[in-house]
Amino acid sequence: MQAGRRQFIVGLLATGLVPKPTWADAGSPFFLSAAALPNGTYMLCGIGADLNITFQLPLPARGHAAAAHPLKPEAVAFARRPGKFAIVIDCMTGVQKAILNAPASRHFYGHGAFSSDGSLLYTTENDYDEGRECIGVWDAAGGYTRIGEWNSGGVGPHDIKRLPNSDVLVVANGGIDTHPDSGRTKLNSPTMKTNLSYVKDGSVVEIVELLPEMHKNSIRHLAVAHDGGVAFGMQWQGDGVPSSLVGHHRLGEQAVLMRASSNQMRDMQGYIGSIAFAENGRTIAATSPRGGKVQYFSAITASTSDTQTIPDVCGIAATPGGFLLTSGTGMLLSLGGSFPERSRVAQMHWDNHLIPI
Repeated sequence: MQAGRRQFIVGLLATGLVPKPTWADAGSPFFLSAAALPNGTYMLCGIGADLNITFQLPLPARGHAAAAHPLKPEAVAFARRPGKFAIVIDCMTGVQKAILNAPASRHFYGHGAFSSDGSLLYTTENDYDEGRECIGVWDAAGGYTRIGEWNSGGVGPHDIKRLPNSDVLVVANGGIDTHPDSGRTKLNSPTMKTNLSYVKDGSVVEIVELLPEMHKNSIRHLAVAHDGGVAFGMQWQGDGVPSSLVGHHRLGEQAVLMRASSNQMRDMQGYIGSIAFAENGRTIAATSPRGGKVQYFSAITASTSDTQTIPDVCGIAATPGGFLLTSGTGMLLSLGGSFPERSRVAQMHWDNHLIPI
């Protein structure tokens, strides 16, 4: 009986009739986030719609963001800059499937994105000895071997996202030059130049630069709406209070900066940690862990609509009609929409980003 059953299963596998694993097989998480436990160990966690943790898988060091495979329960967890590792995890079994090691004289920037079919992974990288930045290209379907690299279109590529229903990548080139020998020290603050770039099949198809007086406003984090709109969050490297920390752009158009009062700008302490679109694409939410604030902007009027105070808040992602937020204090907070408004405090410190699946 057992031998016959095994032969039957082998036959199903050979014919492709056995359903392939999906995110439902990993507990149906809605989001991924890196976290630190009170004992100092690091994890990649799945978070469900009910705010419960669906899985908790170990990382060798502090994580930053992750990339969720578009078709199967597999994620790549990235080390915090200037880390050199990225770990591919089967989120159903907890098995480590592969380790991506940055090439010599490179480090990752903590972010990555899959191609639409999941066959390729793109990583933002710093080639610090050569003084150039790039996008690493990895064969995800072939065991995550490195198969090439592309120009990122600027200095210090941090976040990277894929536009919906396409394989066009949008890259936040923060403009800051760093070297691991100097830690996280900024080496080119007086001359830094930030931009937003769009890359397709290895070619930079568009570069969006800010006004010269905004050259120290480092574009760091991105959110993409269903209609292809891009929201970007910035971190101010200059003196005084910046005129804006959040922008909106659409391929082929001019960038629009969100307006806020001087007091509202001061509250954010020059630092956007994460950014997200509401599901309807009409509201942009930006967090500042330094200021302990969440600011909401209308993507239509380019002005603030609301502000909340949440200590050490950073991670944010859209839910149906609302947002989920996480903080370094362990809090998870679901606001608005079809999910019930609720909060929970987990016994861990959530890291910067909340990744929707």
